[in-house]
Amino acid sequence: MRTLVALLLAALSTTLSLPVNAADPSPLVLETKIPLGSVRGRIDHFAIDLGRQRLYVAELGNDTVGAIDLKTRQVLSTLSDLKEPQGVGYVASTDTLYVANAGDGSVRLYNGDTLSPIGRIDLGDDADNIRVDARRNRVLVGYGSGALAVIDPAQKKKVSEIPLRDHPESFQLAEGASRIFVNVPDARQIAVVDPDAAKQTLTVSPDGARSNFPMAVDDQHHRVLVVFRSPARLSAYGSQDGQHLASVETCGDADDVFVDAKRQRVYVSCGAGVVDVFADRESQYERIARIPTASGARTSLFVPELDRLYVAVRAGFTEPAAIWVFRPAP
Repeated sequence: MRTLVALLLAALSTTLSLPVNAADPSPLVLETKIPLGSVRGRIDHFAIDLGRQRLYVAELGNDTVGAIDLKTRQVLSTLSDLKEPQGVGYVASTDTLYVANAGDGSVRLYNGDTLSPIGRIDLGDDADNIRVDARRNRVLVGYGSGALAVIDPAQKKKVSEIPLRDHPESFQLAEGASRIFVNVPDARQIAVVDPDAAKQTLTVSPDGARSNFPMAVDDQHHRVLVVFRSPARLSAYGSQDGQHLASVETCGDADDVFVDAKRQRVYVSCGAGVVDVFADRESQYERIARIPTASGARTSLFVPELDRLYVAVRAGFTEPAAIWVFRPAP
């Protein structure tokens, strides 16, 4: 019986790793695994310093942030004494790393070169996702029971906030930062924000879907992509009017979604232990592969400039926590 079960599991793993059309090559090739060392528990979001080719990893369950040198594929440094770090963001204009902590509501600032601490901003509660608005030279942090904090990186302080109806999850700047789309799952809505007016101007209410966490922007096609967990589906909305355009089933427990504009693809990373790959077929989305990862590996980062997808895999019984590096193909 054990032999039969092992054979069935092996066959299932092989099936999952194949593209939908077995004649086609896999659209994502596992290139390497970068061990994170003694990191335990949940891993959250990433940030990239392109100039140094340095990847930052929010190791939430470990209360640390790992700094990875992508050239040597090794951990360069570990930032400790954090409180459930969730979001990380790198600001090139001031060479500063921002780390948002859910545990104490703080945003910690570090020098991008030395990684020494250079400041702290206390927001009060559940500091989460970070985005950099390069057009306005601002850093945005979702936090609390409903707001985006607006931080001036030159002054290293919060200068204003944009109120929302509940705690924000993923949010993205669209159409050249002329508007911000925000997932507000507890309010069962997608908020559309005018960053200049600092207020919500439109509400998109998903029909029959809940738990909208991941979000990505496809400015080329004027779309915003949102992934829901209940039911598990990828939906597309017009970035100018919020109109629902398309919807397709996807993997469970998703936490990140990215657009590969070069290949007209979408990558969805899921805690179910897979990355779903979709092809954009004339404004409709077709799943072309389901790539196996590991249970709980739901956060990722696609970096177009490096043409790589980085997936966070937490520690298991037999393998340490690691960043799996996938190379898109062809």
